[in-house]
Amino acid sequence: MSTHARPLADHLAAASDDELAALLSARGIRPDAGWQDFFDGAEALLEPSSIARALPTLTAAEAAALIDAAAGGAVGAERERLTTLALLRPDGTPHPPVADAVAGKARPAVLDDTPAPASTASVAAHAAERAFTTVGALADILLLAREQPFALLMGGAVSAGQKRQLAEAGLAVESIDPLVALAVRAGLAAPIDRLLRTTPAAEEWLRSPAATRWSVLATAFRDALPRGVRSGAGGWLPPAQWPLAHPWDPSWPEEAERQREAARLLGLVAEDGSAPPWSEALGRGEAADAAALSTLLPTEVDRIFLQNDLTAIAPGPLQPALDVRLRTMARRESASQASSYRFTAESVAHAFAAGEDESSILEFLGGLSLTGIPQPLGYLVAQTAQRHGLVRVAVDDETGRTRVESADAHLLEAMAVDQTLRPLGLAVHEGSLTTKVGQDTVYWALTDARYPATLVDRDGTVTVRTRHPAAVTDPDPAPDYGPLIARLRERQGPDADAAWLDRELEAAVRAKAVLQVTVGMPDGSTRDLLLEATGIGGGRLRGRDRAADVERTLPVSSIRAATVVPT
Repeated sequence: MSTHARPLADHLAAASDDELAALLSARGIRPDAGWQDFFDGAEALLEPSSIARALPTLTAAEAAALIDAAAGGAVGAERERLTTLALLRPDGTPHPPVADAVAGKARPAVLDDTPAPASTASVAAHAAERAFTTVGALADILLLAREQPFALLMGGAVSAGQKRQLAEAGLAVESIDPLVALAVRAGLAAPIDRLLRTTPAAEEWLRSPAATRWSVLATAFRDALPRGVRSGAGGWLPPAQWPLAHPWDPSWPEEAERQREAARLLGLVAEDGSAPPWSEALGRGEAADAAALSTLLPTEVDRIFLQNDLTAIAPGPLQPALDVRLRTMARRESASQASSYRFTAESVAHAFAAGEDESSILEFLGGLSLTGIPQPLGYLVAQTAQRHGLVRVAVDDETGRTRVESADAHLLEAMAVDQTLRPLGLAVHEGSLTTKVGQDTVYWALTDARYPATLVDRDGTVTVRTRHPAAVTDPDPAPDYGPLIARLRERQGPDADAAWLDRELEAAVRAKAVLQVTVGMPDGSTRDLLLEATGIGGGRLRGRDRAADVERTLPVSSIRAATVVPT
Protein backbone atom coordinates (compact mmCIF):
# COMPACT_ATOMS: atom_id res chain seq x y z
CA MET A 1 0.00 0.00 0.00
CA SER A 2 1.37 3.40 -0.96
CA THR A 3 2.51 5.54 1.96
CA HIS A 4 1.79 8.56 -0.24
CA ALA A 5 -1.94 7.91 -0.13
CA ARG A 6 -2.35 9.15 3.44
CA PRO A 7 -1.83 12.89 2.74
CA LEU A 8 -4.19 12.71 -0.26
CA ALA A 9 -6.78 10.84 1.80
CA ASP A 10 -6.66 13.61 4.42
CA HIS A 11 -7.04 16.21 1.66
CA LEU A 12 -10.04 14.38 0.21
CA ALA A 13 -11.68 14.10 3.62
CA ALA A 14 -11.25 17.85 4.21
CA ALA A 15 -12.71 18.81 0.80
CA SER A 16 -16.34 19.85 0.37
CA ASP A 17 -18.82 17.63 -1.46
CA ASP A 18 -18.74 19.95 -4.49
CA GLU A 19 -14.94 19.87 -4.59
CA LEU A 20 -14.98 16.08 -4.37
CA ALA A 21 -17.54 15.81 -7.17
CA ALA A 22 -15.41 18.11 -9.36
CA LEU A 23 -12.30 16.00 -8.73
CA LEU A 24 -14.07 12.71 -9.41
CA SER A 25 -15.57 14.07 -12.62
CA ALA A 26 -12.27 15.54 -13.81
CA ARG A 27 -10.51 12.23 -13.24
CA GLY A 28 -13.29 10.24 -14.93
CA ILE A 29 -14.14 8.17 -11.84
CA ARG A 30 -17.29 6.07 -12.19
CA PRO A 31 -20.07 6.94 -9.72
CA ASP A 32 -20.36 3.24 -8.85
CA ALA A 33 -16.67 2.91 -7.88
CA GLY A 34 -16.27 0.39 -5.07
CA TRP A 35 -14.37 2.72 -2.74
CA GLN A 36 -15.21 2.15 0.92
CA ASP A 37 -13.33 5.10 2.44
CA PHE A 38 -11.07 8.00 1.53
CA PHE A 39 -8.00 5.79 1.77
CA ASP A 40 -9.42 3.64 -1.03
CA GLY A 41 -9.98 6.77 -3.09
CA ALA A 42 -6.51 8.15 -2.49
CA GLU A 43 -4.86 4.85 -3.41
CA ALA A 44 -6.96 4.56 -6.58
CA LEU A 45 -6.15 8.11 -7.69
CA LEU A 46 -2.42 7.53 -7.18
CA GLU A 47 -2.26 4.24 -9.04
CA PRO A 48 0.08 4.52 -12.07
CA SER A 49 -2.72 3.50 -14.45
CA SER A 50 -5.03 6.19 -13.07
CA ILE A 51 -2.33 8.87 -13.37
CA ALA A 52 -1.57 7.69 -16.90
CA ARG A 53 -5.21 8.29 -17.85
CA ALA A 54 -5.16 11.80 -16.34
CA LEU A 55 -1.98 13.10 -18.00
CA PRO A 56 -3.32 13.09 -21.60
CA THR A 57 -6.13 15.44 -20.54
CA LEU A 58 -3.65 18.17 -19.60
CA THR A 59 -3.18 21.18 -21.82
CA ALA A 60 0.28 22.31 -22.89
CA ALA A 61 0.36 24.96 -20.16
CA GLU A 62 -0.76 22.47 -17.49
CA ALA A 63 1.75 19.86 -18.61
CA ALA A 64 4.55 22.46 -18.50
CA ALA A 65 3.44 23.58 -15.02
CA LEU A 66 3.47 19.98 -13.77
CA ILE A 67 7.00 19.49 -15.08
CA ASP A 68 8.05 22.72 -13.33
CA ALA A 69 6.44 21.58 -10.08
CA ALA A 70 8.22 18.22 -10.24
CA ALA A 71 11.51 20.11 -10.67
CA GLY A 72 10.78 22.27 -7.63
CA GLY A 73 9.76 25.35 -9.60
CA ALA A 74 6.69 27.59 -9.41
CA VAL A 75 3.42 26.28 -10.77
CA GLY A 76 1.60 29.45 -11.75
CA ALA A 77 -2.01 29.87 -12.86
CA GLU A 78 -2.45 26.15 -13.62
CA ARG A 79 -2.05 25.18 -9.96
CA GLU A 80 -5.78 25.14 -9.22
CA ARG A 81 -6.55 22.81 -12.12
CA LEU A 82 -3.72 20.43 -11.27
CA THR A 83 -4.82 20.36 -7.63
CA THR A 84 -8.40 19.66 -8.70
CA LEU A 85 -7.07 16.68 -10.63
CA ALA A 86 -5.24 15.46 -7.48
CA LEU A 87 -1.93 15.65 -9.33
CA LEU A 88 -0.57 18.35 -7.02
CA ARG A 89 -0.68 18.61 -3.25
CA PRO A 90 -2.21 21.76 -1.75
CA ASP A 91 1.33 23.11 -1.24
CA GLY A 92 1.95 22.98 -5.01
CA THR A 93 4.25 19.95 -5.06
CA PRO A 94 3.31 16.82 -7.01
CA HIS A 95 2.43 13.59 -5.26
CA PRO A 96 5.46 11.29 -5.51
CA PRO A 97 3.73 8.80 -7.87
CA VAL A 98 2.86 11.75 -10.13
CA ALA A 99 6.46 12.97 -10.07
CA ASP A 100 7.59 9.46 -11.02
CA ALA A 101 5.06 9.40 -13.90
CA VAL A 102 6.36 12.65 -15.45
CA ALA A 103 10.05 11.99 -14.81
CA GLY A 104 11.91 12.09 -18.10
CA LYS A 105 9.13 13.87 -20.00
CA ALA A 106 10.18 16.93 -21.93
CA ARG A 107 8.68 20.23 -20.88
CA PRO A 108 6.10 21.29 -23.51
CA ALA A 109 6.30 24.78 -24.92
CA VAL A 110 3.49 27.02 -23.71
CA LEU A 111 1.37 28.08 -26.68
CA ASP A 112 1.15 31.67 -27.86
CA ASP A 113 -2.32 33.19 -28.14
CA THR A 114 -1.27 35.81 -30.71
CA PRO A 115 -4.07 35.82 -33.32
CA ALA A 116 -3.42 34.39 -36.76
CA PRO A 117 -2.72 36.99 -39.48
CA ALA A 118 -5.72 38.46 -41.27
CA SER A 119 -6.67 37.02 -44.64
CA THR A 120 -6.24 38.94 -47.87
CA ALA A 121 -9.37 39.77 -49.85
CA SER A 122 -8.94 36.95 -52.37
CA VAL A 123 -8.16 34.34 -49.70
CA ALA A 124 -11.15 35.48 -47.64
CA ALA A 125 -13.40 35.18 -50.71
CA HIS A 126 -12.36 31.53 -51.13
CA ALA A 127 -13.08 30.87 -47.44
CA ALA A 128 -16.53 32.48 -47.79
CA GLU A 129 -17.29 30.29 -50.80
CA ARG A 130 -16.28 27.20 -48.86
CA ALA A 131 -18.46 28.24 -45.90
CA PHE A 132 -21.44 28.74 -48.23
CA THR A 133 -20.85 25.33 -49.83
CA THR A 134 -20.63 23.67 -46.41
CA VAL A 135 -23.88 25.23 -45.21
CA GLY A 136 -25.70 24.16 -48.38
CA ALA A 137 -24.34 20.61 -48.30
CA LEU A 138 -25.26 20.23 -44.64
CA ALA A 139 -28.80 21.42 -45.41
CA ASP A 140 -29.05 18.72 -48.10
CA ILE A 141 -27.91 16.08 -45.61
CA LEU A 142 -30.46 17.18 -43.02
CA LEU A 143 -33.30 17.22 -45.56
CA LEU A 144 -32.42 13.69 -46.64
CA ALA A 145 -32.06 12.49 -43.05
CA ARG A 146 -35.43 14.03 -42.21
CA GLU A 147 -37.07 11.86 -44.85
CA GLN A 148 -35.05 8.72 -44.08
CA PRO A 149 -32.64 8.58 -41.10
CA PHE A 150 -29.10 7.52 -42.01
CA ALA A 151 -27.65 4.20 -40.87
CA LEU A 152 -24.53 4.66 -38.73
CA LEU A 153 -21.62 2.38 -37.97
CA MET A 154 -20.56 1.53 -34.41
CA GLY A 155 -18.09 4.42 -34.34
CA GLY A 156 -20.74 6.92 -35.44
CA ALA A 157 -19.63 7.24 -39.07
CA VAL A 158 -22.20 7.05 -41.86
CA SER A 159 -22.39 3.58 -43.42
CA ALA A 160 -20.78 2.94 -46.81
CA GLY A 161 -24.12 2.13 -48.44
CA GLN A 162 -25.61 5.37 -47.17
CA LYS A 163 -22.60 7.30 -48.45
CA ARG A 164 -23.12 5.87 -51.93
CA GLN A 165 -26.71 7.13 -51.91
CA LEU A 166 -25.55 10.56 -50.74
CA ALA A 167 -22.90 10.61 -53.46
CA GLU A 168 -25.66 9.97 -56.00
CA ALA A 169 -27.41 13.03 -54.58
CA GLY A 170 -24.32 15.11 -55.43
CA LEU A 171 -22.48 15.15 -52.09
CA ALA A 172 -18.72 14.57 -51.87
CA VAL A 173 -18.15 11.30 -50.01
CA GLU A 174 -15.09 12.53 -48.12
CA SER A 175 -17.04 15.46 -46.62
CA ILE A 176 -20.04 13.48 -45.35
CA ASP A 177 -18.66 12.43 -41.96
CA PRO A 178 -17.20 15.89 -41.14
CA LEU A 179 -20.53 17.51 -42.09
CA VAL A 180 -22.50 15.05 -39.97
CA ALA A 181 -20.16 15.78 -37.06
CA LEU A 182 -20.90 19.52 -37.45
CA ALA A 183 -24.65 18.83 -37.45
CA VAL A 184 -24.43 16.74 -34.28
CA ARG A 185 -22.20 19.35 -32.65
CA ALA A 186 -24.78 22.07 -33.36
CA GLY A 187 -27.68 19.94 -32.09
CA LEU A 188 -29.27 19.72 -35.56
CA ALA A 189 -29.01 15.93 -35.68
CA ALA A 190 -28.55 13.19 -33.14
CA PRO A 191 -27.38 9.56 -33.35
CA ILE A 192 -30.14 7.42 -31.85
CA ASP A 193 -30.12 3.62 -32.01
CA ARG A 194 -27.40 3.79 -34.71
CA LEU A 195 -29.55 6.06 -36.85
CA LEU A 196 -28.84 9.71 -37.58
CA ARG A 197 -32.08 11.64 -37.04
CA THR A 198 -32.81 15.34 -37.27
CA THR A 199 -33.86 17.32 -34.19
CA PRO A 200 -36.49 20.06 -33.76
CA ALA A 201 -33.69 22.64 -33.98
CA ALA A 202 -33.00 21.50 -37.53
CA GLU A 203 -36.45 22.62 -38.69
CA GLU A 204 -35.79 26.24 -37.76
CA TRP A 205 -32.20 26.09 -39.02
CA LEU A 206 -33.24 24.77 -42.43
CA ARG A 207 -35.55 27.73 -42.96
CA SER A 208 -33.00 30.36 -41.84
CA PRO A 209 -30.89 32.53 -44.20
CA ALA A 210 -27.41 31.28 -45.06
CA ALA A 211 -25.68 33.78 -42.75
CA THR A 212 -27.81 32.68 -39.80
CA ARG A 213 -27.18 29.04 -40.62
CA TRP A 214 -23.45 29.71 -40.63
CA SER A 215 -23.58 31.61 -37.32
CA VAL A 216 -25.31 28.68 -35.60
CA LEU A 217 -22.75 26.19 -36.88
CA ALA A 218 -19.71 28.36 -36.17
CA THR A 219 -20.84 29.23 -32.63
CA ALA A 220 -21.54 25.59 -31.80
CA PHE A 221 -18.14 24.62 -33.23
CA ARG A 222 -16.34 27.22 -31.10
CA ASP A 223 -18.23 26.35 -27.89
CA ALA A 224 -17.44 22.63 -28.22
CA LEU A 225 -13.70 23.01 -28.85
CA PRO A 226 -11.46 21.05 -26.44
CA ARG A 227 -9.93 22.95 -23.52
CA GLY A 228 -6.43 22.88 -24.93
CA VAL A 229 -7.27 25.07 -27.93
CA ARG A 230 -9.49 27.52 -26.10
CA SER A 231 -8.09 30.88 -25.06
CA GLY A 232 -8.65 32.44 -21.67
CA ALA A 233 -11.23 34.85 -23.12
CA GLY A 234 -13.40 31.98 -24.39
CA GLY A 235 -12.18 32.05 -27.98
CA TRP A 236 -9.49 29.89 -29.53
CA LEU A 237 -5.75 29.79 -30.00
CA PRO A 238 -4.32 30.19 -33.53
CA PRO A 239 -5.26 26.97 -35.39
CA ALA A 240 -1.63 26.44 -36.42
CA GLN A 241 -0.88 25.65 -32.75
CA TRP A 242 -3.78 23.26 -32.19
CA PRO A 243 -1.68 20.10 -32.82
CA LEU A 244 0.46 21.07 -29.77
CA ALA A 245 -2.45 21.70 -27.40
CA HIS A 246 -2.44 18.31 -25.61
CA PRO A 247 1.19 17.14 -25.78
CA TRP A 248 0.74 13.94 -23.74
CA ASP A 249 -2.31 12.62 -25.60
CA PRO A 250 -1.16 10.25 -28.38
CA SER A 251 -4.54 10.50 -30.12
CA TRP A 252 -4.59 14.29 -30.10
CA PRO A 253 -2.75 15.00 -33.40
CA GLU A 254 -5.46 13.15 -35.32
CA GLU A 255 -8.21 14.89 -33.35
CA ALA A 256 -6.53 18.28 -33.86
CA GLU A 257 -6.54 17.69 -37.60
CA ARG A 258 -10.28 16.90 -37.48
CA GLN A 259 -10.89 20.14 -35.58
CA ARG A 260 -8.88 22.17 -38.07
CA GLU A 261 -10.69 20.55 -40.99
CA ALA A 262 -14.03 21.47 -39.44
CA ALA A 263 -12.80 25.06 -39.01
CA ARG A 264 -11.71 25.08 -42.65
CA LEU A 265 -15.09 23.77 -43.84
CA LEU A 266 -16.82 26.57 -41.95
CA GLY A 267 -14.53 29.18 -43.47
CA LEU A 268 -13.10 30.06 -40.05
CA VAL A 269 -9.60 29.30 -41.26
CA ALA A 270 -8.35 30.13 -44.73
CA GLU A 271 -6.26 27.75 -46.81
CA ASP A 272 -3.08 29.59 -45.86
CA GLY A 273 -3.91 29.50 -42.14
CA SER A 274 -4.95 33.13 -41.96
CA ALA A 275 -8.10 34.39 -40.25
CA PRO A 276 -11.00 35.73 -42.37
CA PRO A 277 -12.70 38.83 -40.91
CA TRP A 278 -15.83 36.94 -39.81
CA SER A 279 -13.81 34.55 -37.64
CA GLU A 280 -12.21 37.28 -35.52
CA ALA A 281 -15.13 37.85 -33.12
CA LEU A 282 -15.57 34.13 -32.52
CA GLY A 283 -11.82 33.74 -31.99
CA ARG A 284 -11.99 36.40 -29.26
CA GLY A 285 -14.84 34.58 -27.50
CA GLU A 286 -17.53 37.03 -28.69
CA ALA A 287 -20.82 36.40 -30.49
CA ALA A 288 -20.64 35.44 -34.14
CA ASP A 289 -20.70 38.39 -36.55
CA ALA A 290 -21.57 37.29 -40.08
CA ALA A 291 -21.77 40.80 -41.55
CA ALA A 292 -18.42 40.54 -43.35
CA LEU A 293 -19.28 37.05 -44.57
CA SER A 294 -22.71 38.10 -45.86
CA THR A 295 -21.17 40.60 -48.28
CA LEU A 296 -19.34 37.74 -50.04
CA LEU A 297 -22.23 35.25 -50.15
CA PRO A 298 -24.38 34.89 -53.28
CA THR A 299 -27.62 36.87 -53.14
CA GLU A 300 -30.58 34.67 -52.29
CA VAL A 301 -33.55 34.94 -54.64
CA ASP A 302 -37.26 34.60 -53.97
CA ARG A 303 -38.50 33.86 -57.50
CA ILE A 304 -38.21 30.94 -59.92
CA PHE A 305 -39.02 30.17 -63.55
CA LEU A 306 -41.61 27.42 -64.03
CA GLN A 307 -41.26 25.70 -67.42
CA ASN A 308 -43.50 23.56 -69.61
CA ASP A 309 -41.29 20.49 -69.17
CA LEU A 310 -42.30 20.31 -65.49
CA THR A 311 -39.04 21.83 -64.28
CA ALA A 312 -38.30 24.93 -62.23
CA ILE A 313 -35.16 27.06 -62.46
CA ALA A 314 -34.00 29.33 -59.63
CA PRO A 315 -31.74 32.06 -61.06
CA GLY A 316 -29.70 32.03 -57.85
CA PRO A 317 -29.67 30.36 -54.43
CA LEU A 318 -33.32 30.18 -53.44
CA GLN A 319 -34.19 31.54 -50.03
CA PRO A 320 -33.97 28.56 -47.62
CA ALA A 321 -37.56 28.69 -46.40
CA LEU A 322 -38.80 28.68 -50.01
CA ASP A 323 -36.34 25.98 -51.01
CA VAL A 324 -37.41 23.67 -48.17
CA ARG A 325 -41.09 23.98 -49.10
CA LEU A 326 -40.46 23.66 -52.84
CA ARG A 327 -38.52 20.47 -52.24
CA THR A 328 -41.57 18.87 -50.62
CA MET A 329 -43.28 19.02 -54.03
CA ALA A 330 -40.38 18.86 -56.49
CA ARG A 331 -37.12 16.94 -56.65
CA ARG A 332 -34.02 19.08 -56.93
CA GLU A 333 -31.90 17.94 -59.85
CA SER A 334 -28.91 20.26 -59.58
CA ALA A 335 -27.54 22.76 -57.08
CA SER A 336 -25.23 25.61 -57.97
CA GLN A 337 -25.66 29.32 -58.47
CA ALA A 338 -28.77 28.35 -60.47
CA SER A 339 -30.67 25.35 -59.11
CA SER A 340 -33.14 23.22 -61.03
CA TYR A 341 -36.11 21.25 -59.71
CA ARG A 342 -38.38 18.69 -61.39
CA PHE A 343 -42.05 18.01 -60.65
CA THR A 344 -43.31 14.43 -60.92
CA ALA A 345 -46.49 12.66 -59.91
CA GLU A 346 -44.60 11.15 -56.96
CA SER A 347 -43.10 14.43 -55.81
CA VAL A 348 -46.46 16.19 -55.91
CA ALA A 349 -48.09 13.25 -54.11
CA HIS A 350 -45.40 13.63 -51.45
CA ALA A 351 -46.51 17.24 -50.96
CA PHE A 352 -50.10 16.10 -50.46
CA ALA A 353 -48.94 13.53 -47.91
CA ALA A 354 -47.04 16.31 -46.10
CA GLY A 355 -50.25 18.32 -45.66
CA GLU A 356 -50.45 20.40 -48.85
CA ASP A 357 -53.57 20.49 -51.01
CA GLU A 358 -54.23 21.61 -54.57
CA SER A 359 -55.00 25.21 -53.70
CA SER A 360 -52.03 25.65 -51.34
CA ILE A 361 -49.61 24.21 -53.93
CA LEU A 362 -50.93 26.42 -56.74
CA GLU A 363 -50.99 29.49 -54.51
CA PHE A 364 -47.38 28.89 -53.41
CA LEU A 365 -46.09 28.26 -56.92
CA GLY A 366 -48.07 31.17 -58.33
CA GLY A 367 -46.52 33.58 -55.87
CA LEU A 368 -43.06 32.16 -56.51
CA SER A 369 -43.08 31.94 -60.30
CA LEU A 370 -41.92 34.68 -62.66
CA THR A 371 -43.64 32.91 -65.54
CA GLY A 372 -46.99 31.88 -64.09
CA ILE A 373 -48.01 28.23 -63.77
CA PRO A 374 -47.59 26.29 -67.03
CA GLN A 375 -50.56 24.21 -68.11
CA PRO A 376 -48.74 20.83 -67.80
CA LEU A 377 -47.84 21.60 -64.19
CA GLY A 378 -51.36 22.73 -63.32
CA TYR A 379 -52.71 19.56 -64.90
CA LEU A 380 -50.26 17.38 -62.93
CA VAL A 381 -51.27 19.00 -59.64
CA ALA A 382 -54.99 18.66 -60.42
CA GLN A 383 -54.63 15.04 -61.49
CA THR A 384 -52.64 14.18 -58.34
CA ALA A 385 -55.26 15.93 -56.21
CA GLN A 386 -57.99 13.77 -57.73
CA ARG A 387 -56.10 10.61 -56.89
CA HIS A 388 -54.97 11.73 -53.45
CA GLY A 389 -57.15 10.25 -50.76
CA LEU A 390 -58.58 7.61 -53.08
CA VAL A 391 -57.39 5.02 -50.57
CA ARG A 392 -58.34 5.66 -46.97
CA VAL A 393 -56.65 3.90 -44.04
CA ALA A 394 -58.73 3.90 -40.87
CA VAL A 395 -59.33 1.84 -37.74
CA ASP A 396 -62.54 -0.19 -37.39
CA ASP A 397 -64.33 0.83 -34.20
CA GLU A 398 -65.85 -2.60 -33.63
CA THR A 399 -62.88 -4.88 -34.28
CA GLY A 400 -59.97 -2.51 -33.71
CA ARG A 401 -58.41 -3.78 -36.95
CA THR A 402 -56.98 -1.52 -39.61
CA ARG A 403 -59.41 -1.03 -42.50
CA VAL A 404 -58.45 0.01 -46.05
CA GLU A 405 -61.28 1.54 -48.09
CA SER A 406 -61.54 2.98 -51.59
CA ALA A 407 -64.26 4.08 -53.98
CA ASP A 408 -62.24 2.41 -56.73
CA ALA A 409 -62.90 -1.33 -56.55
CA HIS A 410 -60.05 -1.99 -58.98
CA LEU A 411 -57.60 -0.42 -56.57
CA LEU A 412 -58.83 -2.67 -53.75
CA GLU A 413 -58.44 -5.71 -55.97
CA ALA A 414 -54.92 -4.63 -56.94
CA MET A 415 -53.91 -4.17 -53.31
CA ALA A 416 -55.37 -7.52 -52.31
CA VAL A 417 -53.10 -9.37 -54.75
CA ASP A 418 -50.06 -7.07 -54.61
CA GLN A 419 -47.12 -9.25 -53.55
CA THR A 420 -45.26 -6.29 -52.00
CA LEU A 421 -48.17 -5.89 -49.56
CA ARG A 422 -48.35 -9.57 -48.68
CA PRO A 423 -46.68 -9.09 -45.24
CA LEU A 424 -49.66 -6.93 -44.23
CA GLY A 425 -52.03 -9.89 -44.46
CA LEU A 426 -54.80 -7.87 -46.13
CA ALA A 427 -58.14 -9.72 -46.15
CA VAL A 428 -61.30 -8.80 -48.10
CA HIS A 429 -64.16 -7.82 -45.79
CA GLU A 430 -67.44 -6.15 -46.82
CA GLY A 431 -66.08 -4.08 -49.69
CA SER A 432 -62.82 -3.19 -47.92
CA LEU A 433 -59.57 -4.75 -46.82
CA THR A 434 -58.71 -5.40 -43.18
CA THR A 435 -55.57 -6.42 -41.32
CA LYS A 436 -54.27 -6.82 -37.79
CA VAL A 437 -51.24 -4.68 -38.67
CA GLY A 438 -51.20 -1.17 -37.19
CA GLN A 439 -52.69 1.77 -39.05
CA ASP A 440 -49.42 3.69 -39.47
CA THR A 441 -47.55 0.65 -40.76
CA VAL A 442 -50.28 -0.05 -43.33
CA TYR A 443 -50.36 3.58 -44.44
CA TRP A 444 -46.60 3.81 -45.04
CA ALA A 445 -46.54 0.42 -46.77
CA LEU A 446 -49.25 1.60 -49.19
CA THR A 447 -47.44 4.90 -49.71
CA ASP A 448 -44.18 3.11 -50.49
CA ALA A 449 -46.06 0.95 -52.98
CA ARG A 450 -47.30 4.22 -54.60
CA TYR A 451 -50.96 3.87 -53.74
CA PRO A 452 -52.72 7.23 -53.08
CA ALA A 453 -53.31 6.53 -49.39
CA THR A 454 -54.39 8.90 -46.63
CA LEU A 455 -54.77 8.41 -42.89
CA VAL A 456 -58.23 8.88 -41.42
CA ASP A 457 -59.06 9.37 -37.72
CA ARG A 458 -61.97 7.61 -36.04
CA ASP A 459 -64.18 10.63 -36.72
CA GLY A 460 -63.32 10.52 -40.45
CA THR A 461 -60.92 13.47 -40.41
CA VAL A 462 -57.92 13.17 -42.72
CA THR A 463 -54.69 13.49 -40.72
CA VAL A 464 -51.10 14.17 -41.66
CA ARG A 465 -48.47 11.97 -40.05
CA THR A 466 -44.70 12.45 -40.10
CA ARG A 467 -42.93 9.22 -40.85
CA HIS A 468 -39.77 10.11 -38.96
CA PRO A 469 -40.61 12.78 -36.36
CA ALA A 470 -37.79 14.98 -35.14
CA ALA A 471 -35.74 13.34 -32.42
CA VAL A 472 -36.03 15.06 -29.05
CA THR A 473 -32.84 14.38 -27.13
CA ASP A 474 -32.05 15.09 -23.51
CA PRO A 475 -28.54 16.17 -22.58
CA ASP A 476 -26.49 13.49 -20.92
CA PRO A 477 -26.99 13.86 -17.15
CA ALA A 478 -23.96 14.76 -15.08
CA PRO A 479 -22.57 11.84 -13.08
CA ASP A 480 -24.24 11.59 -9.67
CA TYR A 481 -21.46 11.20 -7.13
CA GLY A 482 -23.79 11.79 -4.18
CA PRO A 483 -24.10 8.12 -3.08
CA LEU A 484 -20.35 7.52 -3.42
CA ILE A 485 -19.45 10.66 -1.46
CA ALA A 486 -22.03 9.80 1.22
CA ARG A 487 -20.50 6.34 1.62
CA LEU A 488 -17.04 7.84 2.00
CA ARG A 489 -18.33 10.30 4.60
CA GLU A 490 -19.92 7.48 6.60
CA ARG A 491 -16.54 5.79 6.92
CA GLN A 492 -14.83 9.06 7.87
CA GLY A 493 -14.14 8.39 11.55
CA PRO A 494 -12.78 10.90 14.09
CA ASP A 495 -9.45 9.02 14.47
CA ALA A 496 -7.87 9.02 11.02
CA ASP A 497 -4.51 7.90 12.42
CA ALA A 498 -6.00 4.71 13.86
CA ALA A 499 -7.92 4.01 10.65
CA TRP A 500 -4.78 4.47 8.58
CA LEU A 501 -2.79 2.18 10.89
CA ASP A 502 -5.44 -0.54 10.55
CA ARG A 503 -5.13 -0.34 6.78
CA GLU A 504 -1.35 -0.50 6.90
CA LEU A 505 -1.44 -3.57 9.11
CA GLU A 506 -4.09 -5.32 6.98
CA ALA A 507 -2.05 -4.64 3.83
CA ALA A 508 1.12 -5.97 5.51
CA VAL A 509 -0.65 -9.18 6.53
CA ARG A 510 -1.95 -9.70 2.98
CA ALA A 511 1.55 -9.17 1.59
CA LYS A 512 3.19 -11.21 4.40
CA ALA A 513 5.50 -8.23 4.85
CA VAL A 514 8.10 -7.56 7.54
CA LEU A 515 7.14 -4.61 9.75
CA GLN A 516 9.14 -2.32 11.99
CA VAL A 517 6.55 -1.94 14.77
CA THR A 518 6.73 0.65 17.53
CA VAL A 519 4.78 -0.57 20.58
CA GLY A 520 3.74 1.56 23.55
CA MET A 521 4.62 -0.01 26.92
CA PRO A 522 2.59 0.34 30.17
CA ASP A 523 5.27 2.58 31.69
CA GLY A 524 4.94 5.06 28.82
CA SER A 525 8.07 3.98 27.01
CA THR A 526 8.12 2.48 23.52
CA ARG A 527 9.78 -0.60 22.08
CA ASP A 528 10.63 -1.42 18.47
CA LEU A 529 10.04 -4.92 17.13
CA LEU A 530 10.86 -6.49 13.77
CA LEU A 531 7.79 -8.57 13.06
CA GLU A 532 6.78 -10.87 10.20
CA ALA A 533 3.05 -10.12 10.01
CA THR A 534 0.96 -13.32 9.82
CA GLY A 535 -2.56 -12.29 10.82
CA ILE A 536 -4.83 -9.64 12.26
CA GLY A 537 -8.21 -9.91 13.95
CA GLY A 538 -10.03 -9.12 17.14
CA GLY A 539 -7.99 -5.94 17.55
CA ARG A 540 -4.69 -7.89 17.68
CA LEU A 541 -1.76 -8.28 15.29
CA ARG A 542 0.01 -11.63 15.12
CA GLY A 543 3.50 -12.21 13.80
CA ARG A 544 6.93 -13.77 14.35
CA ASP A 545 9.50 -11.66 16.18
CA ARG A 546 12.62 -11.81 13.98
CA ALA A 547 15.00 -11.04 16.86
CA ALA A 548 13.60 -13.46 19.48
CA ASP A 549 12.28 -16.00 16.93
CA VAL A 550 8.97 -16.29 18.80
CA GLU A 551 5.31 -15.70 17.90
CA ARG A 552 3.87 -12.50 19.34
CA THR A 553 0.36 -11.14 19.55
CA LEU A 554 0.15 -7.38 19.97
CA PRO A 555 -2.93 -5.23 20.72
CA VAL A 556 -3.41 -2.89 17.80
CA SER A 557 -4.28 -0.14 20.26
CA SER A 558 -0.71 -0.35 21.64
CA ILE A 559 0.97 0.03 18.26
CA ARG A 560 2.17 3.59 17.75
CA ALA A 561 3.65 3.16 14.27
CA ALA A 562 4.30 0.46 11.70
CA THR A 563 6.67 0.67 8.74
CA VAL A 564 7.20 -1.96 6.04
CA VAL A 565 10.84 -3.06 5.90
CA PRO A 566 12.08 -3.68 2.34
CA THR A 567 13.19 -7.26 1.76
